[in-house]
Amino acid sequence: MNRKQKKMLARILVTAALLVILHFVPAEGWLRFGLYLIPYLLIGYDILRKAGKGIRNRQVFDENFLMAVATVGAMALGIWRGGDYTEAIGVMLFYQVGEWFQSYAVNKSRRDIGQLMDIRPDYANLETEDGGLEQVDPDEVEVGTVIVVQPGERVPIDGVVLDGESTLNTSALTGESLPRAVGPGDEIISGCINLNGRLRVRTTQVFEESTVSKILDLVENASSRKSRSENFISRFARVYTPAVCAAALVLAVLPPLVRLVGLGMAPMWGEWIYRALTFLVVSCPCALVISIPLSFFAGIGGASQAGILVKGSNYLEALAQTRCVVFDKTGTLTQGVFQVTGVYHNTLPEEDLLAYAALAESASSHPISKSLQSAYGKPLDSRRVAEIREESGQGVTALVDGHRVAAGNHRLMEALGIPWESGEQMGTIVHVAVDGQYAGQIVISDVVKPTARQAVEALKRAGVEETVMLTGDLQPVAEQVAGELGIGQVYSQLLPGDKVAQVEDLLARRAGRGKVAFVGDGINDAPVLARADIGIAMGAMGSDAAIEAADVVLMDDDPRKLAKAIRISRKCLGIVRQNIVFAIGIKVLCLLLVAVGLAGMWLAVFADVGVMILAVLNAIRVMFVKNL
Repeated sequence: MNRKQKKMLARILVTAALLVILHFVPAEGWLRFGLYLIPYLLIGYDILRKAGKGIRNRQVFDENFLMAVATVGAMALGIWRGGDYTEAIGVMLFYQVGEWFQSYAVNKSRRDIGQLMDIRPDYANLETEDGGLEQVDPDEVEVGTVIVVQPGERVPIDGVVLDGESTLNTSALTGESLPRAVGPGDEIISGCINLNGRLRVRTTQVFEESTVSKILDLVENASSRKSRSENFISRFARVYTPAVCAAALVLAVLPPLVRLVGLGMAPMWGEWIYRALTFLVVSCPCALVISIPLSFFAGIGGASQAGILVKGSNYLEALAQTRCVVFDKTGTLTQGVFQVTGVYHNTLPEEDLLAYAALAESASSHPISKSLQSAYGKPLDSRRVAEIREESGQGVTALVDGHRVAAGNHRLMEALGIPWESGEQMGTIVHVAVDGQYAGQIVISDVVKPTARQAVEALKRAGVEETVMLTGDLQPVAEQVAGELGIGQVYSQLLPGDKVAQVEDLLARRAGRGKVAFVGDGINDAPVLARADIGIAMGAMGSDAAIEAADVVLMDDDPRKLAKAIRISRKCLGIVRQNIVFAIGIKVLCLLLVAVGLAGMWLAVFADVGVMILAVLNAIRVMFVKNL
């Protein structure tokens, strides 16, 4: 408990004790009123003060006003009825018990989310001239500064490792507990925890532009983007509160007048005023006003725990309504890294063929050349290579260990007059010839993520009706990947503008049949991310473009997180609907019982506080997402 909650608990306990003591004090008249006024003001002074401020600020109709009017009226009725003030104080006491419980529950959920997102570093270590370390505020560190991250410390700023090897705990960012190994040359991002080795890091961002700052800003501002459900509650409360005040006034005045004028009976003003005051107490919309925003807040926090950053409750609501998911291919369903996936029709040993191709391509920085060099896996000795010549759009020729080597596409083979074998494997085919003789072909392709098929299957189980893949790749490659993953539709050889057109077509076709989500890497898909109903960035760990462009950011490259995000959002929306129906239903029932005299103020308070507590507890269930 915080200090404010402890103070309120003490007020509740003292008030309860005073009520018990005063029950045995034989005071009458104004003395009795004065004695009972002490516990009333002790437990309710803040409610009365807030009601007064609301009246001064012309914001009259809130729960504080309702409680103030109801309890002051009950105290007045106590004077009229001969000194029974217990009910008025009891009403305020139980209302404050409910408020205390609600405050404790909300603060606990906020504290849990705060601990979950406690990724802001306290300091950065700068090297001093004498070899020591100086702790400075991360905001003071400039780009290009060398910092030191000791074992057990949090990485304060994005950067590149200069020296040292270690493993990083990225669970606060990705939701995964598997450590990530890093060494010299590797990029690391702020918010991760260095587990064992000492790292020297050259910073690549200022702190306010680093990953941890962007994530914290995203989570802190998520509450400003309200969903339709939250906006409904705000509009409902603005209409509902003055309506019930008017209804209470009618209940206090109209039945006595009808009895007096129309029926010639005793008006029973006290009875009907009491019912009107009870009507005001039970009408407080606390359960709705508190539990709905808390449900979305807990949903956003629960998603963050799983490594899913949602920029607002409006996007959480849109996720729950997603029925069509459109994927970019490269970097989303595939790893986005070209790799040698096979060697075919080779007349030389596979290792020799790879060596000739890698050495011939050693002067190129093209991704295909890099993948050949990576597959070779040995240091490249430039002294073994001479007379490198690049044939535009075809490949390269070079003298390797005294042998004339050609490596490229089929057009290069045709230009050199060398018969070549056609490939049946999907991907980029590099034909290799040595001394004018065809030596074999190397297939290079983008590898499908091992969890991609599971992700597509999980989406279908989650109720997604349509899966689509958009890619700039050739049609045979695109169809092979889509068939392997079980994706329903595929559109290939698309430019960025074509992808936008395809998404717009889907939006038109599916109008009124659920939301369309686009999943991309967040770097070159910004136009489509913005055009879809909801843009989701995949593989976005540390990508500034992804965090800026997308509505939802999955902080690692596991596409299975998408289905989990949808399930979390649907659980959140389900709880929101439960709370709305439950709170309004119980509220209407109690109002009717009070109006016809079947429920008194004690029952009204218990009903109001009970509904609020149950709604808050139900809202907090959204935080528990591990088994979703």
